[in-house]
Amino acid sequence: MTNSIDEIEFTDAIFAIGTNTTENHPVIGAKVKRAVRQRGAKLIVADPREIDLVKYATLYLRQKPGTDVALLNGMMNVIISEGLYDKEYVENRTEGFEAMKKVVEKYTPKHASKITGIPAQDIITAARLYAKARVASILYTMGITQHTTGVDNVKSIANLAMLCGYVGVEGGGVNPLRGQNNVQGACDMGALPVVFTGYQPVGSDEARAKFEKAWGVTLPPKPGLTIVETLNAAHEGKVKALYVMGENPMLSDPDLNHAKEALEHLDLLVVQDILLSETAQLAHVVLPAACFAEKEGTFSNTERRVQMVRKAVKAPGQAKADWEIISELSTKMGYPMNYANPEAVMREINQLTPSYAGITYARLEKEGLQWPCPNADHPGTKYLHINRFSRGLGLFTAIEYIPPAELPDKEYPFMMTTGRVLYQYHTGTMSRLSQGITERAPESLVEINPKDAKKLKVKEGQFVKVSSRRGSVQAKSTVTERVPPGVIFMNFHFKEAAVNLLTNPALDPIAKIPEYKVCAVKVEAA
Repeated sequence: MTNSIDEIEFTDAIFAIGTNTTENHPVIGAKVKRAVRQRGAKLIVADPREIDLVKYATLYLRQKPGTDVALLNGMMNVIISEGLYDKEYVENRTEGFEAMKKVVEKYTPKHASKITGIPAQDIITAARLYAKARVASILYTMGITQHTTGVDNVKSIANLAMLCGYVGVEGGGVNPLRGQNNVQGACDMGALPVVFTGYQPVGSDEARAKFEKAWGVTLPPKPGLTIVETLNAAHEGKVKALYVMGENPMLSDPDLNHAKEALEHLDLLVVQDILLSETAQLAHVVLPAACFAEKEGTFSNTERRVQMVRKAVKAPGQAKADWEIISELSTKMGYPMNYANPEAVMREINQLTPSYAGITYARLEKEGLQWPCPNADHPGTKYLHINRFSRGLGLFTAIEYIPPAELPDKEYPFMMTTGRVLYQYHTGTMSRLSQGITERAPESLVEINPKDAKKLKVKEGQFVKVSSRRGSVQAKSTVTERVPPGVIFMNFHFKEAAVNLLTNPALDPIAKIPEYKVCAVKVEAA
């Protein structure tokens, strides 16, 4: 997030696109509701599915799945043509405006309406609501990123925010809400194939030299593989061994039949986890890890806030903290890691990661700190890009709409989109062990519009078979107006109806994220 969670409650307008905030981020969802109900903020919700947040919206935009760029370009067309953009901000703090302007000229409300299915007048209204606010915040999650055009979607959101001068100001910003606990911290610590800690590129000679000196090794300049690329390489025999930590690709990866074959091709599969997940059941070696309450360390949350956690209970059996397992394994393999405790690891982070340089255990004992925090006297950064962007000028990008990789046809006439429900978490490895949670959300459901249910002769609660070019699953139907005709929705929490048997493994060419949110399927009564 460029801005902080608390700022959401005090902004003038909120544009929530591709985010089911109340179910995926309930605490942040509560702040959005308070902003609307208690402080009069305008709320624009853009989502193919009528999520709970729509009840609080000033305006609801129901775009066809995968048409976000066309919607955003349409809004910018209105803002530019009506002179509603921040001309001074654009002139002084950005570059590339003219090229972007030239592209969005063709995305008139009428043209954008044809692509998105949103009435042209609603696109105009949304543009005016957003641009005329004193300050406005954009919230998004994986409804934006999990497409073959995910990078285009994010850049279009940045275009819109910069166009109105809402980046680098309190209450504004471009705010991706992270989907899992500490995923922000994992990325900060270099758990991406293209960067070291603090997003220092592996291709940078300067960055690489610094880490080589600190660790006493030679590091390759070539980026590694992403998750899907790794499994593809395993399937081809190019990757022989895989070490999986706290991840369950046997339910979370697209095209699960292919993923299973890839894992079975490995000479060695090691899984480090707190529970025996579906992936761990395929492993040659399972390393039992301690959970959050059984270890000490830090978590970095979605607003870049680093917070300390303390050990509350002893880990069961042979389970150890992740850092201990990694250190001991590395030492046994010939590279000694002699960290005395998590604080020693943090001291190394302070030395090698400029954005974390001032985030010490002594300070975290008192309060959480938001990076960048470059020295021990720095208070942390509430919101980013004040006065200038990290690259200097903010860069507008000219982006054309590109359709999803797979669209409905005669054989597969429905478009399926996926997501989560409030009462389950990710692949259900933890949440499905809770009796209370399971009572609230005991099984997978296929959301079908009443018009489609009538054509298919499917009734509420009846089992249906959903098939794509990659596989089939069966689950109960729920007939609802939450999804539009021609679209079905499924969640991916349940192994009994593993929705990722169906999803398309086509990747965004830059970020390499699979297109989970759109694939063509057929539906029939089971």
